[in-house]
Amino acid sequence: MQFGLFSVGDVTPDPTTGRTPTEGERIKAMTAIAQKAEEVGLDVFATGEHHNPPFVPSSPTTMLGYLAARTERLILSTATTLITTNDPVKIAEDYAMLQHLADGRADLVLGRGNTGPVYPWFGKDIRDGIDLAIENYHLLHRLWREDVVDWQGRFRTPLQSFTSTPRPLDGVPPFVWHGSIRSPEIAEQAAYYGDGFFANNIFWPKEHYQRLIGLYRQRFEHYGHGSADQAIVGLGGQVFMRKNSQDAVREFRPYFDNAPVYGHGPSMEEFMKETPLTVGSPQEVIDRTLRFREDFGDYQRQLFLMDHAGLPLETVLEQVELLGTEVVPVLRREFAIGRPAHVPDAPTHASLVAKAKAGEDRETVA
Repeated sequence: MQFGLFSVGDVTPDPTTGRTPTEGERIKAMTAIAQKAEEVGLDVFATGEHHNPPFVPSSPTTMLGYLAARTERLILSTATTLITTNDPVKIAEDYAMLQHLADGRADLVLGRGNTGPVYPWFGKDIRDGIDLAIENYHLLHRLWREDVVDWQGRFRTPLQSFTSTPRPLDGVPPFVWHGSIRSPEIAEQAAYYGDGFFANNIFWPKEHYQRLIGLYRQRFEHYGHGSADQAIVGLGGQVFMRKNSQDAVREFRPYFDNAPVYGHGPSMEEFMKETPLTVGSPQEVIDRTLRFREDFGDYQRQLFLMDHAGLPLETVLEQVELLGTEVVPVLRREFAIGRPAHVPDAPTHASLVAKAKAGEDRETVA
């Protein structure tokens, strides 16, 4: 099972000091957090994609390419790559390039985004969101698997005898997770292709995500990719820790109360009750995260949001240290207990290459 971090890259004032980091400081902080994640033994760092203030990660592949040169083991991913407003041709080229630079340590989460004004900025209509996600991914899927593509669809100019370059590393495309917090159509899409489904379950009660993940698992099996419990699922989480839970609650409360996403709404206690947000001791984070398996079944990737709401870099690095040294080792051990042998690990480039080679060998024998 893979454990890691995801960042939305918000530039938010620290409510305890009133200071707002510069965009440059925030960008450099994200790269420092990713490198810390590798240092403490985490598996994945994922960045969001946003094209509006107060967010800075408008070019995920630029940041991930930078990190590819400064890490050796970390899987470099996205929390959302906008399949709706980006040209699938450019996605195919950019992420294949990243895949080569990172020696295969790259995958991506496709999503529609949650900022309505982005659509017209890139010449799209938000009312076409689902249709854009379906059509654009169909093209992206082909671009990575066919050397020469002829294409005609609703949302971009036709392609004639087009070859996307560079070709995927070792002939194997980056693994794709389809991210969704509300759309059954996206769960269906992930199941149809046999891709991963990342249900970023950080805002709504578990029952909502149980329905989405259940649909994905059922349809994954329907399309012949394996049994329902072999479907590839990723989950999110939000945590803030101190050795003493009372200290964690006291320190994090002003950040929660003023956060741009959920501040000035339900209390922190209400939010912790209804969502995966956990503010407390490392043991409380362990206990809460382990319950995800009871709620959603065995799954493959767990990402945590830790660098948001104006938290200073020094504090976030302390949080990552706690996560990597006190929480994740226990989670690895506990999640392994009772995990059925037929439930796969999260795909990596090496495992996907091996799978492709095994398929070629079977064809040769036949």
